[in-house]
Amino acid sequence: MLDLPPAPAAPVGPDGEPLAGRFCGRTAAIDWRALAPRLARPAWWRFFHHKRWQYVGIATADCFIGCAIVDLGWTNTAFAYLFDRRSGAVVGGLSREGLPGLTATVGDVPAVGAGSRFRWLGERVAFEETAPDRFTVRIHGPDGFAVEAEFDGRAAAPWLFASGPVEDGLWHATHKSPALAVQGRALAGGREYRLDGGHASLDHSNGLLPRDTRWRWASAHADGIGFNLQAGYFGDYENALWLDGRLIALGTAEFDYDPAATLAPWRVRTADGLLDLAFTPEGERREDRNLLVAASRYVQPVGTFAGQVRGAADAAPREVAGLLGVVEHHHSRW
Repeated sequence: MLDLPPAPAAPVGPDGEPLAGRFCGRTAAIDWRALAPRLARPAWWRFFHHKRWQYVGIATADCFIGCAIVDLGWTNTAFAYLFDRRSGAVVGGLSREGLPGLTATVGDVPAVGAGSRFRWLGERVAFEETAPDRFTVRIHGPDGFAVEAEFDGRAAAPWLFASGPVEDGLWHATHKSPALAVQGRALAGGREYRLDGGHASLDHSNGLLPRDTRWRWASAHADGIGFNLQAGYFGDYENALWLDGRLIALGTAEFDYDPAATLAPWRVRTADGLLDLAFTPEGERREDRNLLVAASRYVQPVGTFAGQVRGAADAAPREVAGLLGVVEHHHSRW
C-alpha cells in the first residue's frame, strides 16, 4: 500500500517545467540545465550554486556512523565519524576539504554506476550501488579509522523522492531511503565494531541552492519504522514516515530545542499530528568551518527517539522507544 504517486522519470519535464511534490521510488535522471528559460541560470552561476551530496547513516546497538561526500561545484569536501554509544564520544573520524574537479565525484542520482567518491592522499570515502538495491560504503581515515559495510534494500520499503522550489525560484531534489539491512565492520579508537544487524539510511540530494542555506533535520530508521524531517530551505517536501512498509507524507516539521544547549532534550513533531517524539542526545559531532568565501556551522547530536507516530489521523498511535538516530542544526554559506 503506497500513499504517494510513483517517482517521475525526471523532475524536469520535456517543456522545461519542473515537477514539485513527494513521490514513491527513485527518479532516473536530474538535469537542471533543462529548466525552462524563466528558471534557467547561466553556466557560471550553476558552477557556484549547484550542490550535490551523498550522506550515509549507520545505526547499531554499539555505535552510530555518519559520513558524507559533498560537491559544491567550486570545491568539494567529505567527512566521516564513528560515535561510540558506550563512551558517548566520537572515537574516529575524518574531515577534509578537496580540490574542485579532482578529489570528489557525486552522481546526479543514486543508481548503479553512479557512485560517490572522495580521495585525499591516503584517506578516502567511497559509496556505490553495486547492483539494484545493493550498496557498499568504504571509509579509510586517519589513525586506523575504517569502515567496510554492505547494505541490502531488496526487501525494504519504498524510497522517497522529493522535488520542489526553494527561495528565489531555485529548485532542489532529494532521495531518502528507508531502513536498509547492514553487514560489515568498523575500526576506531583501537576497537572493532561489528555492524551486522544494524540499519543504514541514505540521503542523496541535488539542487540549485542559495548562498545562505539553513536547515534543521531529524532522521531515524529501524525494522518497520523510520522517518525523515526537515525544517528550513526545502519546506515540507522531504517530511515522511515509513511504517510497516508504507511511505507516508508528513506535515510541517516543528523542532523544539535550545540551540545553545544541543545536548539537552529535543522535541520533534509534525503539524498534522502524525509524529510526536522526544529526542534524548547521547553525544554529538560538531564542526565549524570558515573558508573566508564560505562557512559552515554544523552540529549533529546522536541519540534516541521516543513517543508516538500514526499512519493516519484516525489511526491508533504506534509507540516508539529507543529508536536510534540523529538531529541536526546546520547553516552553510556556500
